Amino acid sequence: MSSSLGTMFRITSFGESHGPCVGVVVEGCPAGLKIDMGEVQRDLARRSALSQPGATPRREPDEVRFLSGVYEGRATGAPLCMIIENTNIESGAYAEFVRKPRPGHADYPARVKYGGFNDPLGGGRFSGRITAGFVLAGADRRLT
Repeated sequence: MSSSLGTMFRITSFGESHGPCVGVVVEGCPAGLKIDMGEVQRDLARRSALSQPGATPRREPDEVRFLSGVYEGRATGAPLCMIIENTNIESGAYAEFVRKPRPGHADYPARVKYGGFNDPLGGGRFSGRITAGFVLAGADRRLT
């Protein structure tokens, strides 16, 4: 599984569920493209499933931070890099899943794919948390 998708707009997802952050790099935004940071944040808030049945009890503020590619609300033409810091990374509950994969999760396939070198805490790269970067990339693409 590649962490990059696309051609005209190329996105690269990075981070793990219980690592320092998750995020995305978006390449291909033309210089001058308006980036409404408030709109990006609103799209990110819509991703939250806090009120849904079966939702994770994990609570995080999910505040986007632009590291590069934006100046005075416009794309510079350089790659956009956006992160969301992981603030709730209590991993004690995941220790047993290093040895005993959870049914219905990607613990075992991740171990096989990465030869046991993957970060298993909170699902690592296979956590629902990773979708936050894709939401950020989608919000950027449709802004005018």
